[in-house]
Amino acid sequence: MAQHPVPEAYAPGDMDKKHVSPHRTSSVEAATHAETNEQTTMNAKSASDKEHSMTLMQGVRLYPKAIAWSLLISTCIAMEGFDLALVNNLYGFPQWNQKFGTLQPDGSFSVSAAWQSGLSNGANVGEIIGLILNGFVSERFGYKWTVVGCLTLIMGFTAIFFTANSLAQLLVAEILCGIPWGVFQTLTISYASEVCPVALRGYLTTYVNFCWGLGQLIAIGVIKAMLNRNDHWAYRIPYALQWMWPVPLAVGIAFAPESPWWLVRKGRVVEAKKALLRLTSLNRETDFDADETVSMMVHTTRLEEKLTSGASYLDCLKGVDLRRTEIVCMVWAMQNLSGNSFSNYSTYFLQQAGLDPSTSYSFAMGQYAINMVGVFGAWGLMSAGLGRRTLFLYGLCGLCLMLFIMGFLGLVPATHRDQSALATGSIMIVWAAVYQLTVGTVAYSLVAELSTRRLQIKTVVLGRGLYVVVGIVCSVLTPYMINPTAWNWGNYTGFFWAASCAGCIVYSYFRLPEPRGRTFAELDVLFEQKVPARKFAKASVDVFAGEGERGASTGSEYGTTGGGKDGGVR
Repeated sequence: MAQHPVPEAYAPGDMDKKHVSPHRTSSVEAATHAETNEQTTMNAKSASDKEHSMTLMQGVRLYPKAIAWSLLISTCIAMEGFDLALVNNLYGFPQWNQKFGTLQPDGSFSVSAAWQSGLSNGANVGEIIGLILNGFVSERFGYKWTVVGCLTLIMGFTAIFFTANSLAQLLVAEILCGIPWGVFQTLTISYASEVCPVALRGYLTTYVNFCWGLGQLIAIGVIKAMLNRNDHWAYRIPYALQWMWPVPLAVGIAFAPESPWWLVRKGRVVEAKKALLRLTSLNRETDFDADETVSMMVHTTRLEEKLTSGASYLDCLKGVDLRRTEIVCMVWAMQNLSGNSFSNYSTYFLQQAGLDPSTSYSFAMGQYAINMVGVFGAWGLMSAGLGRRTLFLYGLCGLCLMLFIMGFLGLVPATHRDQSALATGSIMIVWAAVYQLTVGTVAYSLVAELSTRRLQIKTVVLGRGLYVVVGIVCSVLTPYMINPTAWNWGNYTGFFWAASCAGCIVYSYFRLPEPRGRTFAELDVLFEQKVPARKFAKASVDVFAGEGERGASTGSEYGTTGGGKDGGVR
């Protein structure tokens, strides 16, 4: 198919001023500019129509290189999951406690609860710093080199873990490593959403959640392998294994193409086309036109410039973008508010039922494996035609029901307490499976799609920052609720989180829109027109109408330029 070049901006200096008067120059400039805009709009509309008609397998055949690069960059999250799970599970190692703990009256060594809390929250503090910095650094230097730079920092900071001889040194390592960890949490999602078409967007963004489970599973396996060691290498080896991630990742990502959306926002249209061609395989799909796709990016960027006055953190809280920021923040927060911190205590309840610690670790590995399998299950549900809003909302309903059941198990007589604890631990594992099929996985797609392109990094950063803060509060409250020496709620903790989850259901019903099958420009118009969340799915959108005519209709039928479904189900 013939390529239609993206029209470049008109340069008055290129005209022969000896033969053209200034007045004629002005009129020609205006006419050329209008023609350029018209051509860009036509190309953009053609690309948009092609994206809506693209099936899943067509997207896979056309964007195999984009898929590969996205999977590689998302693997940074597997590294982070490995590191965090490793750090938080070494507290039970006798050799680690003997090195960093204090002697107890019974002759054992232990690190105080205050220091354990400080080490865990040190990583959270670093992540918040990294999240905030990412909003500036990635927009300045690009996604690729920001990731490579953070991987380089991880190489150096891991040395502090490996050589640490005091808790203070470990705390420094936690905070410093937390900074690049915070960057990875948002940049991987943004890159995945910007290098693929609508048909693949939901799958590549949710793959990030698979990487969390993969890293955590490997970490638990390493810890189990070290249980029988009696020397300092029992914790030094796991620390050293953190180096196995950043070096190969940095080398591979250094050759990755930059996000074409980022290049367009920087006005580097020619480079954006080159990056797009590196992400696609033209011999697989003859109907693809790189220039049209770049024109769609240019058109969307111009539209967002009209809707958004600036690109700062403050702009995320202004006008139409305030609603989008609120939704993204709540989607992240609801991952914790739905009871996730309570479900993490499955091993605690299983040990209460009489299981030994080694078997409990095996159950924990099973739970992380469920996290990974749940992502593929979510992909199947999305391919079957279920939208993000549907999965998220009904997932919350299932989670709420199970939390109530766990609460009512607290009414079981004391003579059957072991059976109650076993049932609770088992239901928590089922809860984790439902969570990963719905809320835990779909959230990554929602936050990537619902934010505007110009403000995406900063919007996702604010949302993830709220997630970390809510996570800190939940991680502090839940032990008090469960611990017999504190509030001693036990199973009744389920009632608290069931009520919290019920509040999430109400919010999601009224505020969470359906982005499935929409281009970024269509989502911009839907938010601009203040379309109610429940009507997003069926609203008809025309983003290529003239100024003043562009808008959204909330009729019962899908429009010709919006409302398409994910690949394979249109």
